[in-house]
This record gives sequence, structure tokens and C-alpha cells, in this order.
Amino acid sequence: MAQPWTLWVLPTSALGGVARHALDVARVGIPGYRLAVLAPAGPLLGQLQELGVPTIEAEFGPEHGLRASRASLQHAVDALAPAVVHSHLAYADVVTALVRTPGVRVSTEHGIAADDLVYHGSRTRATVMARAHQARTARFAALIAVSAATRQAMQAKWHPRTPITLIRNGIDPVPATPQPGLRVASIARLAPEKRIDQLLRAYAQLADEPGATLTIAGTGPLAGELKALAAELGLQVAWPGHVDAAELLARTDVLVQLSVWENCSYSLLDAAVRGVGVVASPVGGNPEIVPDRCPVDPGDPGAVAAAIRTQGQDLSARPVLTEWPTVAEMGADIAGVYDRVLHRPVGPISYAGAH
Repeated sequence: MAQPWTLWVLPTSALGGVARHALDVARVGIPGYRLAVLAPAGPLLGQLQELGVPTIEAEFGPEHGLRASRASLQHAVDALAPAVVHSHLAYADVVTALVRTPGVRVSTEHGIAADDLVYHGSRTRATVMARAHQARTARFAALIAVSAATRQAMQAKWHPRTPITLIRNGIDPVPATPQPGLRVASIARLAPEKRIDQLLRAYAQLADEPGATLTIAGTGPLAGELKALAAELGLQVAWPGHVDAAELLARTDVLVQLSVWENCSYSLLDAAVRGVGVVASPVGGNPEIVPDRCPVDPGDPGAVAAAIRTQGQDLSARPVLTEWPTVAEMGADIAGVYDRVLHRPVGPISYAGAH
């Protein structure tokens, strides 16, 4: 008997955290299920095709509007008849709730914050979106959160009756030979919520130390403003744009992430498995990844600089991931959710991401 289809629905094909999640799952597979992905045109679809995953390029996402997005998804669901329609990010969640499907709906939450203004800009918009999510979750058979902090925020803001399963983003161990040093990096969108300006001010206190370098990878609306601030502070900074995280981290001693909120940061996971030091804000899922010695107050440049120095020089202070799910375990855990809501026999792998 052919394995049932799961159709993953994404409103963007940009190579960010959600794309990383989809690519990781595509690489290892979801045991017992065939994966297809619907998304708008963009680089994600090409990489999925290289992995042999069927893709549906569609007029889908905010830039295409609700009417076209709904029509595109309905057409795909009618053609594929998936057992599971699995949405990612708020726009896809809402559209998925509006289409008819012969199977069940599942969603994974990657982008919710304790502070409503992080993603919604105003209390009014936050209230409207919370009500929309409260309504749409009633049509979903299962909800997945990528961190305990994410699950707590979902429960507090949406009060869903649908069960929420914790499945953290998986990461595979890699060989690592860390060395002390002050090669500092940020891998993040150049946007206000990432607080890269605070990193620049902190690094200004370290720039004259031997071997100190700063690389700020990523693109975003604050690129010009941040480069101007670096020049004002007299800093030499590398701005490579979008990079391969593994390649950059191979020549990085300390990763700094001072975000207003993170759910389950792939940047922190990538750094931790490679023996790279981490300095991060104590928000969202960050404390679930790194120990107490890594978080720091982003508003205190002196404290940030001191934490960077410690993480750079003291290898024993750097985070070590223990009992963290691999990518294959994450895929198996997702399959376990599907099996449960479809009333199929659940396989022998337990929910590795849920400890």
C-alpha cells in the first residue's frame, strides 16, 4: 500500500529558519509518509527538488493575497488528496483553515513571541491575530511547538483546545575542534528585533583586542543604518549578506544573538554543536538551548562585551548540547503526531523532542 501524502504549506521560499526546518525534514524524511511542499517561487523550492521532494510552486503568500492563496492551496489539496495538510507560519495557518481537505490539518508554530509587538506592531493587530488563531486552531487536529516557550505563548494567547506537542528543531552532532579566540559573528536578519546595534556597541569595547574580528551575516531593512553605525563607532565589520551558516561558524569563536525573541534558534543550535561560544538574550527558547552562563542583558554593552570575552577565551564556558533530538528523531516525532491524529499504529520511536 502506498504511503499517505503530507502536504507542507509555506508562505515563503526565502532561506530562513522555516526553510531550514523544511529542508532538514526533507533530507531525513517523515517515516511512513510521502512529503510534498507547496510554496511561492523562490530558492527553497529548488533545494527541495534537488533532494527529490515533489514541490508545488504556487501563487501563495501575503504578496499574492488571500483569494489567490486560498485558490492555489485548494487546487493542490484537490489534486493530491493528502492525508495531512501541515502549515507553517501564521499566513499559511489561516489559509489552511479555510480550505476543504479530505485529511487532517496540522501546524507547527515557529514565530510567536511573549510580547505581541515583536511580530504584530500594534496591540490592535495582535488582538485581531490572536482571535484569528483561536478560531483557526479549532479546525486543526494537532499543533506543534518548537520550544517550551513557544508552547507556553501559544497556550497563553490562543487558549487552544487542540493539543500542543513539543517537538524541538533537530540538530545532528558534527566533529568540532574549538579554539579560543575573538572572532565574533552574528547570523540573523538585519531587522530591529535582532538588536544588532547592541552588538555593535558591545563589540566597540573589544575591537582593539588582538585577533578580534566581527562578521555580521544576513540581509534586511536595517542594513544601511547598521553599516552607518559601525562607521560612526570606527569599527571594521565584514557584511557578507546571506551565508552558509556551517561555513561561517567554522571560522567563528563566538556567536552573538541579542534578539527580542527567539523560538528555537537554528543559529544557536548550529553554534552549540560546533563548540562555538554563544552570547544570547535570555528570551524565548534560548535558555532551553544554552546554559545560564550564556544569556546576557542586551541593553548593557559592557556585560555583552564581557560575556563575549569569556566565551571566546574559556572553552569550558561554551554551551554543550545534551539529550537534544537529532534531525531524524524530529522527523520521527512529526510522524508520531500524524499517526496519532490519523489513528494509525504509532511506531517505536518516542517523542525525542519532548523532554
